[in-house]
Amino acid sequence: MITILDYGINNLSSVSKAVGHLGFEHRVATNLSGATKLIIPGVGAFGAAMERLTPQADDIRAFAREGNPVLGICLGMQLLFERSEELGEFEGLGLIPGCVRYIPTAPGLKVPNIGWCPVQFASRSKLGEGIGPGEQMYFVHSLVAHPASLSDIAATSVHGEPFAAAVERGNVSGTQFHPEKSGDVGLQLLANFLRC
Repeated sequence: MITILDYGINNLSSVSKAVGHLGFEHRVATNLSGATKLIIPGVGAFGAAMERLTPQADDIRAFAREGNPVLGICLGMQLLFERSEELGEFEGLGLIPGCVRYIPTAPGLKVPNIGWCPVQFASRSKLGEGIGPGEQMYFVHSLVAHPASLSDIAATSVHGEPFAAAVERGNVSGTQFHPEKSGDVGLQLLANFLRC
C-alpha cells in the first residue's frame, strides 16, 4: 500500500490527488501500518516538522532501512537529511548524509525561491526516467540540501548557484520541488517512483 504520511504539517490533498490521478491505490495515514511505499510531503519549518514526526521517526528509519521506497517532497526531502540550520540547529531522520542550509544571499536574488525553474536530471536517476533536460518544476523554498556525497544528487537546478533539486540514495529519494504541482512532468516523476 502506498502511504502518504500525515504528520500535521504537510500538503496532503494535492499529493493525494496526484497519486490518485495516476491510478495508484493509496492512503493518507498517520502511521506506516501496511505501507509498502512511503511519501513524506512537507510545508513549514524543519524543527516543527521533526517534533511532529517524533512518534513515527523510528518507524520511518526502520522502514527505509528494510529497503522500502521512500520519497520526500520539499520539506519532506529536507527531513531525510541529518540536520538543518533552519531557525536553529535540528536533527533530521538521518537517512541521507548531509545537511540543509539557507540559500546563500546575493544582490538581486529573491529568497524564498518561488516559481518554475529548469531541472537537469543525472542520466542514472530513476526519478528522472523519461524526463528531458531542462524541464520546468515548481519550487517554493528558502533552504537547500547539501548531500555529503555528490553521488546522492539526482538532479540539479540553479537559484543564484547550483543546488540539489532531487536526491536518490538507494531506496530513499526526495525532490526539493513539488512534483504534484509541476504538471505532466511532475506526474511523470511521481509515476517513476510509484512504479519502482
